[in-house]
Amino acid sequence: MASIFQTNTQPPFAEKKPLRTEQLSRVRHDDYAWMKDENWQAVMQDPSKLDNAIRAHLEAENAYTEAVLSPLDTLKETLFDEMKARIEPEAASTPLPDGGWAYFHYYRTGDQHGVYARVPKNQSEKALRLTEALLAESETVLDAEDLSQNYPAYFDLGAVSHSPDHKWVAYGVDGQGSENYQVSVRALNGTNEVIKTKIDSAAGALVWAANSRTLFWVERDENQRPHAVMRQDIFDDKSQAVCVYKEDNPGFFVSVGTSDDMRYIEISAHNHTTSETWRIDAAAPEKPAICFAKRTPNLEYSLQDQGGRSYVLTNAHGAVDFQIMVADGPSSASEWKPFIPHKPGTLIIGVESFRHFLVRLERENALPRLVIRDMRDGEEHVIEMTEPAYSLGLVSGYEYDTTQLYFSYASPTTPAQIFAYDMETRERVLVKTQEVPSGHDVTHYKTERLSITARDGADVPVTVLRRENTPIDGSAPVLLYGYGSYGITIPAAFRTTILSLIDRGFIFAIAHIRGGMAKGYQWYLDGKLEKKTNTFNDFIDTGRALCDLGYTRKGHIVCHGGSAGGLLVGAAINQAPDLFAGAIAAVPFVDVLNTMSDTSLPLTPPEWPEWGNPLEDEAAYDQILSYSPYDQVIEQAYPATLITAGLTDPRVTYWEPAKWAAKLRDNQTGNAPILLKTNMEAGHQGESGRYDSLKETALEYAFALSAVGLASI
Repeated sequence: MASIFQTNTQPPFAEKKPLRTEQLSRVRHDDYAWMKDENWQAVMQDPSKLDNAIRAHLEAENAYTEAVLSPLDTLKETLFDEMKARIEPEAASTPLPDGGWAYFHYYRTGDQHGVYARVPKNQSEKALRLTEALLAESETVLDAEDLSQNYPAYFDLGAVSHSPDHKWVAYGVDGQGSENYQVSVRALNGTNEVIKTKIDSAAGALVWAANSRTLFWVERDENQRPHAVMRQDIFDDKSQAVCVYKEDNPGFFVSVGTSDDMRYIEISAHNHTTSETWRIDAAAPEKPAICFAKRTPNLEYSLQDQGGRSYVLTNAHGAVDFQIMVADGPSSASEWKPFIPHKPGTLIIGVESFRHFLVRLERENALPRLVIRDMRDGEEHVIEMTEPAYSLGLVSGYEYDTTQLYFSYASPTTPAQIFAYDMETRERVLVKTQEVPSGHDVTHYKTERLSITARDGADVPVTVLRRENTPIDGSAPVLLYGYGSYGITIPAAFRTTILSLIDRGFIFAIAHIRGGMAKGYQWYLDGKLEKKTNTFNDFIDTGRALCDLGYTRKGHIVCHGGSAGGLLVGAAINQAPDLFAGAIAAVPFVDVLNTMSDTSLPLTPPEWPEWGNPLEDEAAYDQILSYSPYDQVIEQAYPATLITAGLTDPRVTYWEPAKWAAKLRDNQTGNAPILLKTNMEAGHQGESGRYDSLKETALEYAFALSAVGLASI
C-alpha cells in the first residue's frame, strides 16, 4: 500500500492577508486571520451562513486530505470493522434504582444512540442485573435512536432527566453541534405525549424541582457562555421563564444540579480556580437562591450533606490537595471546621454522601482509590485494587438512603466492570463486565507503569500498554498520548479501539504530565500559567525516555492529543519535530494568544486563570507567545500531521486549526503532508453516534500506521 508521503496531489493555496495587531506595546502579524468569519456567532447556529470564501477554502482542504489519504481507504474500512466488532451490539448500562423503578440505557443491534428505559425495581436482588427477561419487561423512557431520525445532519442528545414522580422525562437535542439544546418533555404514562418547550439554548443539566412541574436549566448568552439559571413551570401555558441566578462576570461559568439527598437545587458559579454555590429548596422552587459561601479568589468548594450538616470539599486554608470540612449551614470558610485533614500528595477528587456513609475518591501517584467512612462510628476502609495501573470511578445513582454503592473499574488490559458494593457488609458483587464480541485474551497484553525523569528532575508517571510479545528493542512504534491542562487526568482505562494499533505492533503510552492532577493538585499548578512549558517538556521528555528505554526509537513516535491536548501536540512538534513520525491533533487549541485576547469568544474570560490574560498582563502575553503553537511555527521539517476541526465547535473554533494548517504547510521544509479535515456538520465532539465516531478514530489510526510505515499490515 502506498505511503501518505508519496503523493503528487497539490495542497490548497491559502491566501495571505496580513493583519497587524498592537497590544501592550507589542506587535504581531497574522497572515490568516481572514479565516475567522466576522459573523461566527451566526455560523454556530446556522452553518449555511459561513462566508463563501472561507467555505471554499475549508472544502478544498477536505478534498486535499481525502485525496492524500485515499490509498488508506481499505485500511480505514478494516480498522473500522475491527473496532465495531469489539462493541457489544446490544450493550446496556447497569440499571440504577430510584423509587419503584430502575433506570438504564441500552442499544439494539445497529443502534447509534440507543434507548433510555426503566424496569420495575426488584427488591429481592441486592445488585440488579439486566437480564433478557427484565429487558422484555422494560418500559421505554426515550427512544434516542428514533428521535435521531429527525436530525439527518447531526444529532446529539444532551441531558435526559426523569421527574421525581416518574411521570415525565425532560431531554435536550442539539441539531448542529453548537451545544445549544432544544428542550422537550415526554410523558411516561403510556400516551407518549411530547411537549416542546420554548427552551432552545440550554446548556448542560435539566433539573426537576420536587413538585415534578418546575424545571431548572442553564441558559447561554449571545457569546455562547452558560451564564444564567432559569426555571419554569413547564405545564402552565401562562408561565414565563424566570431567571433565578445571573452571572455578570464573563469569567465565570454557571451550572445547575442537585444535592446528593435531593433536598436542594444547587447552582455553581465557577472558573478554574474559584467557585461559589447557591442553593434553592427543591420543595419550594419559587424561593430565592441562598449563597452558601461568597466567592473568594482561589477558593474552591463543593457540598455534600449528611446528618443535617454540610461537608465541604475545599482547598481552604492552604489545602492544596483539598480537605473535607464541616459546616452547619451557609457560612464563610473561616467558620468551617476540619473533618478529613489535608494530606499533601493525596488529592481528594470527589465525595459522595449517603444517609450513613461518606465516600471519597482519592488519587495518589496517578492511582485512584475509594475510601468509605461510616458516619455513625467514624470507621473507614479502602476498597482494594491490585493491578499496577487502572481507572476507578463512582457511578452516581439516584438513591440516598441506601447502603449500596456502584463503582466502575478498568485497566488498559481489563475490560470495564461495574460493581455493586455494600458499604455495610463490604460485599462486592460484579454486576456487569464489558463484553468484547470479537474476543479479548487478557494474557496477550501487558500493562506497565513507568516513571521517567523530566529535564528539571520531576518524576513523570507513564502508563504503557503493549502486546505481551512486542519486543523492547527499539523496533516498535509508539502512539504517545497526552493532555496536560485544566487538571484533567487521563485514566488508565480499557480502550477497545487502541487494540487495533497494539495488535499491529504499536505500543500505547499515556504520559501523565504536569498540568493534569495525576500526582495531586500541585502537579496541576506546576503545569499552568508561568509554568505551562513544563507540560510540553514532560511530554517530549517522555518520548525521549521511551527511546532510551528501548520501547521505541527517535522518529518512530506518533503523538496524539485533542483540544488542549492538541496544543500539547502543536508545541511538541515545534520543539522536537524529529522525535515524531507523525502528529494527530484533534480540534486543537493552537492559536492561544489570539484566542486569549478575544473577549467575544465563549471560553476566553473563564480561561484566563488557566493561561493568563494577555490583554492586561505583559508577562502573560510573553509567556503565551513563547509556546503558542500557531505563533511559534518556524521553517523546519515537520512530521506528517493530521488536524481535525468542527465547523460549529464553540470550544475550539474552526479557524484555529485552519490557520495553523496553512501556516505549518507554508513553513514545511520536509516532504511530509500537513492535512486538515473539517467536519462541516459537527462541533467539538465530532460525530455523535457510537459507530460514526469510530470512523474518525479509524482515520486517525490509519494515518498513524502509515506514518510509521505499517499501513500494509
